[in-house]
Amino acid sequence: MSQNDHDALLGWLDGNKHIYPLIVYYEDTDAGGIVYHANYLAFAERARSAMLNLLGFTNRNVAERHKVAIAVRHCTLDFRRAAQLEDRLTVESRVIKLGGASLGFEQKIMRDGEELVVIEIYLACMSLEELRAQRLPDELRTVFNRCLDVTKD
Repeated sequence: MSQNDHDALLGWLDGNKHIYPLIVYYEDTDAGGIVYHANYLAFAERARSAMLNLLGFTNRNVAERHKVAIAVRHCTLDFRRAAQLEDRLTVESRVIKLGGASLGFEQKIMRDGEELVVIEIYLACMSLEELRAQRLPDELRTVFNRCLDVTKD
C-alpha cells in the first residue's frame, strides 16, 4: 500500500473539521440491516483514531512515548435516523474543548449531508502507570489546539 493509499484511509482535514468516510458492512448491522446502536460509537472511535494519525500520532506511539492513554470520560449520543447496510457514511469530527487533561469532540455521523447521529464525547488523558488524570502532552495539546473549533453550527 502506498503512502497516498494509506492517507486516503484516514480521511482528510477540512478547516478545523476531520472528515472520515466509511461503508456500513453486514457485521455492523442487526438482522434487519439496520446499524446496531453501539456501532456508532465504534465508527466515531475509528474517526478519532484516523484524525490522530493524520495529525502525526498513533495511540500506540502516544502511549509508548508519553506513558499516557486517552480514555472516554463522558459521552452523549443523539440518534436521529438509522443507517443501513451498505450506506456510505461520513463522520465529521470537531475538537470543541481543550482542557488541561481533557479533550471534547463533537462528531456527526452523516449520510448524504443528513445527520444520523450526533455524538458529544469528552476524553481524559490518563497516566498508564498511575491510572489517573494527567496533563495532555505538549505536542498533542499543540496539534489539537490548532484544530480547536468553538463555533456552533
